[in-house]
Amino acid sequence: MTTASHGASGWHLTREHVRNAAISGGVVFLLLGVLGFIPGITAQYGEMTFAAGSGALLFGAFGTSILLNIVYLAVGIAGIGMSRSTMLSRDFLLGSGALFLLLWIYGLVIDLTSTANFLSFSMGTNWLHLVLGLIAGGLGVAYMARHRGGASEHQT
Repeated sequence: MTTASHGASGWHLTREHVRNAAISGGVVFLLLGVLGFIPGITAQYGEMTFAAGSGALLFGAFGTSILLNIVYLAVGIAGIGMSRSTMLSRDFLLGSGALFLLLWIYGLVIDLTSTANFLSFSMGTNWLHLVLGLIAGGLGVAYMARHRGGASEHQT
């Protein structure tokens, strides 16, 4: 009996994978934004402010504010909307990955107790942004590496 080997070296992101990743990412970001406004899921909800100085903690671990929840909602809506096209999905993954990696870096270099922390990050939020940025950006880069250029691909 002979079988074809389907090892990891043969695995790649297809158009459908990248579109599913974009819509899934959009849903995750949308959920983060919505859940950030729900007391109980967000600990210390009464301490939530619009921007700097918020004491609210999503899941009791991730600092959040009204403005950060709005950012999550906007990114989520963009992901869902952009998932209709392969190239837009790729662009969403790359863009959201870059955004959250930049937010991670910003959160690391500022004093989390200062007004420079205008989104009310906590150390937990910083690490969440690293993970989200690496996953989204990594999927976008993996798709680009497999489909160099993408000019000949369909926009479906």
